Amino acid sequence: QVQLVESGGGWVQAGGSLRLSCAVSARTFSNYAMGWFRQAPGKEREFVAAISRSGGSTRYADSVNGRFTISRDNAKKTVYLQMNSLRPEDTAVYHCAASQLPVPTMVRMYDYWGQGTQVTVSS
Repeated sequence: QVQLVESGGGWVQAGGSLRLSCAVSARTFSNYAMGWFRQAPGKEREFVAAISRSGGSTRYADSVNGRFTISRDNAKKTVYLQMNSLRPEDTAVYHCAASQLPVPTMVRMYDYWGQGTQVTVSS
């Protein structure tokens, strides 16, 4: 069983930064590509960023490209999302997810999900 636990969310003013972490309990963390998704009230869950098993390949949604950075530490079994230049429209619950596919961007391609951490950006 793979479990994911997010942390690092909170409240920040527009233009500020937050760093999210996702700790993964899996025998072989490096077997999984990892992704971050977000869901705002009344909206569907949307792709934010993904990283390959080795960390050598990443993908981003257009809305966060250049502001957010995904990374992973396979020794610590943790994936990170550094979020800079935050905007009010980034407000959402952020979920991390694990997939056995290479760098997927769609919700249905992920096998395991965390409960999420709230990020609130005020203007």
